Amino acid sequence: MKTILCFGDSLTWGYSAEGPGRHAFEDRWPSVLQAALGPEVNVIAEGLNGRTTGFDDHLADCDRNGVKNLPTVLHTHMPLDLVVIMLGTNDMKPMIAGTAHAARSGMQRLVGLIRHHEYSFDYDAPDVLIVSPPPLRETADPIFSAMFRGGIEESRMLASLYRDLADDLGCGFFDAGSVAETTPVDGVHLTAESTRAVGRGLEPIVRVMLGL
Repeated sequence: MKTILCFGDSLTWGYSAEGPGRHAFEDRWPSVLQAALGPEVNVIAEGLNGRTTGFDDHLADCDRNGVKNLPTVLHTHMPLDLVVIMLGTNDMKPMIAGTAHAARSGMQRLVGLIRHHEYSFDYDAPDVLIVSPPPLRETADPIFSAMFRGGIEESRMLASLYRDLADDLGCGFFDAGSVAETTPVDGVHLTAESTRAVGRGLEPIVRVMLGL
């Protein structure tokens, strides 16, 4: 049995802008990936609305800093064969970080935590697959437009920065923006079809990385 941890934010949790609320379980990309890979693989969805790569949100109702969350999550679900990280969207908020380069630094820190975590029972560190989220887009929603002000152009830089980082660190890479796009309803989240497309798009690279 291979085990995959999907560490992400609301795009992994399955936030539906049309709802609002949550996409059906079968529509969320970790569920689609699970169905595609079959019963010999266990896909764990660890999505938290508002999660950042490594920055505090002091107005949040829970700890959304991925750097702080990740060690506990790794220890909870070990042993792991692969960690898929799709984060960076919330880093685009000007009150959080506001730049793609900040998100890149946060992503680099997360990869380091995975590789150097003190796993129990001599478990090996899992492989890492970095996923760049689809870029933000213009929206008429006044709340989300203000929340991510200035973030559209920065978010378009994430794929290139993450691809180069993955090459430097020897990680897998997938550009979710190559198969999905954010909805104009709020400019941030994914439709059910787009989140399904992410799961389908990830299947081939995950199979290669796990040797399936």
